[in-house]
Amino acid sequence: MTKVLLVEDENAIIMGLKYCLEQDGFQCFTAMNGKDALFIQTKEKPDIILLDLNLPDMNGFQVMETIRKNSEVPIIFLTANLEEVSIVKGLDMGADDYITKPFKTRELISRMKAVMRRNKKNSSNLICLGNVTIDLNSAKVLKNNHDVMLTTLEYKILLTLAMNPDMIFTREKILADIWDVNELYVNDNTLTVYIKRIREKIEDDVNHPKIIITVRGIGYKIGEGL
Repeated sequence: MTKVLLVEDENAIIMGLKYCLEQDGFQCFTAMNGKDALFIQTKEKPDIILLDLNLPDMNGFQVMETIRKNSEVPIIFLTANLEEVSIVKGLDMGADDYITKPFKTRELISRMKAVMRRNKKNSSNLICLGNVTIDLNSAKVLKNNHDVMLTTLEYKILLTLAMNPDMIFTREKILADIWDVNELYVNDNTLTVYIKRIREKIEDDVNHPKIIITVRGIGYKIGEGL
């Protein structure tokens, strides 16, 4: 069942829209302010968010900015503000679509499904590791939506691990996979240096890595739960 988070401060709109969404097969979570919305988003991991711009404790832009630090969940703005500058600002910040009030429920649901289809197609070429994303199309790595500058070998090491998140890689296997020449020319110390450099660029805490985990006596793997 697709999870949708509806963030709206008008109870009448929440009740009516929640009913229609559930009738259409969605599992609907609701929040009437930004603080509750951020809590539910973190806990429930919705598949799409409907986000009103005008909320009592913070505006929709602030809510989306916080969400975008660690999630690429599709977001559609619900707005009564027809000013082009607000619409452009929302899209530039990472919103996937917007719909102006008043709107027909069927139109909203149709737009939701279109956004999710588009997002699913795009995400097939992305690997997400917590707040780090690998874009396979562009061979780029992003952390909190900002470019991470990896060397070619650093990227190949990270990609080797990320493509097989449940697998523990021995050092020998990593070296064999990434090197185009006989891996005997590369020693363990070299790989250790590269792993250290990658961690410095993508981990929040290098001393307690969550993305690239050392499996003592064996090698490395991607952390669980990412």
